[in-house]
Amino acid sequence: MKTYRYGNENSPVVLVQLISDYELSFMEQEYAWIKENVANKEFLLLGVIIEDWNEELSPWKAPAVFGKDDFGDGAQKTLEMMERELSLFHEQNREMYLGGYSLAGLFTLWQAYQKGLFEGIAAVSPSVWFSGFLDYAKENTIRAQKIYLSLGDKEHKTRNPVMATVRDNITELYEYYQQKGYDCMLEFNPGNHFTDPWLRMAKGFSCLIKDE
Repeated sequence: MKTYRYGNENSPVVLVQLISDYELSFMEQEYAWIKENVANKEFLLLGVIIEDWNEELSPWKAPAVFGKDDFGDGAQKTLEMMERELSLFHEQNREMYLGGYSLAGLFTLWQAYQKGLFEGIAAVSPSVWFSGFLDYAKENTIRAQKIYLSLGDKEHKTRNPVMATVRDNITELYEYYQQKGYDCMLEFNPGNHFTDPWLRMAKGFSCLIKDE
C-alpha cells in the first residue's frame, strides 16, 4: 500500500484518504487548510494511493456509466489490505477517520457497513448513483459514529441519466441516516464535480475532528 504522510507521526488523530496520483499534488494544501481551521488538534493525514479506481473501489460489479470501463468488485480486497496496513494505528488506539472523493467517497461509505474500523467518515461528492448502492445502504447497518456527506450544487446537472440522480440519492441517504438517529451532516458546495476537490475534502475532515 503506497502512502504519503503529512503532519505529526505520533498524533492521536489519523485521517486516512484514498487518493489518485492527481490528488497527491494537492495534499499539502489540504493538510495546511485543516491545520489552520482546526488549530487545537494534532493530526496525521495519510494519503493512500489507489491505482485502478473502477476495480479497487467498487463494492460489486456494475456496467460502465461513462467511458468504456465497467466497474469491478475489488473493494473487499482493498479493505482487507487497509485493515492490515493500518493495524498498528488501531493497536495504539488512535482516533481514526476515513475520507474519499467521488468513487473513493462511495468506498468510504461502503466500508463503514463492513467493519467499524473508523470512528467517522467523510464521503465527499460520493458516487451514490452507483447501481444498487442506495438500497444496500438502507438494508444494512452502518458502523461509523460520525458521517459527513457533501456534494457540489451543480453535480446533478449532467446529461448522463445515471449520474444525474446523485443529488436526489445523497439527499435521500442523508434523510434516512437522520431518521435512524445517526450523527450525520450534509453540505452542498458551490460548483460541479471537479470544483476544488481538495478544499471539499479538507472541510469534511475538519468537520469530523473539530471540537463541538
